[in-house]
Amino acid sequence: MSEGFSVPVAHISSRENPLVKELRRLSQGSTAYRKQGRVWLEGDHLCRAALERGIKPVLAVFAESFWPLARQLWGQAAIKNIVISDALLPEISGLESPARMGFVMDLPAQEPLLPGADCVILDRVQDAGNVGSILRSAAAFGFGQIVALKGTAALWSPKVLRSGMGAHFGLRLLEGVELEALAGLQVPIVVTSSHQGQFLHQLTDINALAMPCAWALGHEGQGVRQELIHQASLKVRIDQPGGQESLNVAAAAAICLYASSLCRPPQGTMVVNR
Repeated sequence: MSEGFSVPVAHISSRENPLVKELRRLSQGSTAYRKQGRVWLEGDHLCRAALERGIKPVLAVFAESFWPLARQLWGQAAIKNIVISDALLPEISGLESPARMGFVMDLPAQEPLLPGADCVILDRVQDAGNVGSILRSAAAFGFGQIVALKGTAALWSPKVLRSGMGAHFGLRLLEGVELEALAGLQVPIVVTSSHQGQFLHQLTDINALAMPCAWALGHEGQGVRQELIHQASLKVRIDQPGGQESLNVAAAAAICLYASSLCRPPQGTMVVNR
């Protein structure tokens, strides 16, 4: 029923409802979005970030206890509103403490590689938290294109979305990319390494990091594969005077992307949106 709203409203109280089953798969499966063509955004922060980027959700889902307030704040945000009994919230949540609301959005179609865009290449980075954190850094420092090579954690998985904190909606995301596709890039590739290359703080030509460029970040244990290292125009490592063997890949990404942002040309660098 509509309850006087122009946006339709439906109430669900059964865990056997088909939508509940669909949301369960989306919220608790890392790659379910690929099969369903939809993405689950849980919590008001992600939902607000999506709206700020002009995304129109196909569904807005609210806890029954939250609906009286939500109908005023969010009632017109989506194409359809779903009010779900509070007892069902754990069924559709990937969180220890389920959020009171979430959106379902259509999975964006994968776009072709932009050859001249500033980008971050993820080479089999497997931890979802690391991937999401790298996306946040990329968005913060103006790297608008993410190229996730095969073997990298699913970019639209619930854990990556939560770690990304809304960065997804301002980035051009390509996943499942073959290594050979990088031949189409027209910007220099800079590779990070824990044991070879020049120290970042000792680079005599800091402009070698200047945007546009593509930073390549590798697997948490194995690093960047040799085939990609051979394609790089520059190899860089980060000095660690404290004596640690290596930095977490997400921490390394933040340092490296920030260093490049300091070399931004005076006229500015275009950020490529989805």
